[in-house]
Amino acid sequence: MATEILMPALSPTMEEGTLAKWVVQEGDEVQSGDIIAEIETDKATMEFEAVDEGVIGKILIPEGREGVKVNTPIAVLLEDGETEADIALASTSSTAAIAEEIEVKAPEKANPSTKIATPIPKGARVFASPLAKRIAADNGLDISIISGSGPRGRVVKADVEHAVATGATATIAGPYSGAKKVQKLAETKPKGASADIIARMYEGREFEEMPLDGMRKTIAARLTEAKQTIPHFYLRRDIQLDALLSFRSELNAQLQSRGVKLSVNDFIIKACALALQSVPNANAVWAEDRILKLKPSDVAVAVAIEGGLFTPVLQDADQKSLSSLSAEMKDLAARARERKLAPHEYQGGSFAISNLGMFGITNFDAVINPPHGAILAVGAGIKKPVVTENGDIDVATVMSVTLSVDHRVIDGALGAELLEHIVSNLENPMTMLV
Repeated sequence: MATEILMPALSPTMEEGTLAKWVVQEGDEVQSGDIIAEIETDKATMEFEAVDEGVIGKILIPEGREGVKVNTPIAVLLEDGETEADIALASTSSTAAIAEEIEVKAPEKANPSTKIATPIPKGARVFASPLAKRIAADNGLDISIISGSGPRGRVVKADVEHAVATGATATIAGPYSGAKKVQKLAETKPKGASADIIARMYEGREFEEMPLDGMRKTIAARLTEAKQTIPHFYLRRDIQLDALLSFRSELNAQLQSRGVKLSVNDFIIKACALALQSVPNANAVWAEDRILKLKPSDVAVAVAIEGGLFTPVLQDADQKSLSSLSAEMKDLAARARERKLAPHEYQGGSFAISNLGMFGITNFDAVINPPHGAILAVGAGIKKPVVTENGDIDVATVMSVTLSVDHRVIDGALGAELLEHIVSNLENPMTMLV
């Protein structure tokens, strides 16, 4: 029967997206794995693959449509021999295939990997692709015992292959085997002037209205939430950079033949990653009812792009060489500016770095990116008079940094210890190579 193709959730937090482009047209044949559309999330544009074979019978959502909710039907896929007359039945039939929504109360110590399957009632119609049916028949499997992972619980090729590989003889759990009712907390917003009232304030003045895209909406929502719910406190230090700048020049001269050029930011990433290992209790994130203490140093770095920013994450940064970090950061930054990062490349991490020094900013306070425990704001290195250990006046290159800390995760003394290690690593750069 005709099957609805649903708006996919391309990341765990995605609730809606923009259907940026259709790669197929009505009447096109598609196979499982074929790219059929490009979906724009709040952070990136990603390719959407077909999970089944068939013919694109009807496109329901035109390309360019914004705010398409996850699981909204966006097209209809026809099986072999079906016609446009079957399209109208797709929505009704597929909805009937979903089990009645039930409220499931999870046990206190439930295994998160455990899946509970809902058996298909005897005699009920099984919704499966022709390819899935053929594979099941060839392997002597009763397709009615297989719960599907396709749209509306439809059994697709991958479900049957998994059943064959695992030797399943009982019902296999699928994402539609039972729905959990999730109560959503009401969003609280401060009351203020409406958009129309604000616009009327500027009547007679020349201005341009700039609609909010998905990225800007997400930035606004997340950072408003961060400032309203995270108890920030701030720790500031000055760092003398002359030893690092000299050491960097020596390394770059040696690495020039390999095409490697280290930046100050590469050293900062490494310094923070090592500091998180030296102060493991600060390598943590806030998880609402608990704190997650991470073992690896996964450091996020803010990258400005047209209309917003990304924070790609360098995983295991403490284990990587400066040249490896430099190459990885350049790659992530380049793909971030093209909005080509995959969700796993900008999600996660426990700590972030925001560097505005290249714009001449000497110091600033960064907003913590939840659920991170802290973020380091980095200013420009400028020449300043300093008092040496023997009391003389000298001139040094000094960089100001501010550590914004989530007090729910990290207390003052612990944050100060973390910042001390960051400063020590940067003022003694050779220790980062040991």
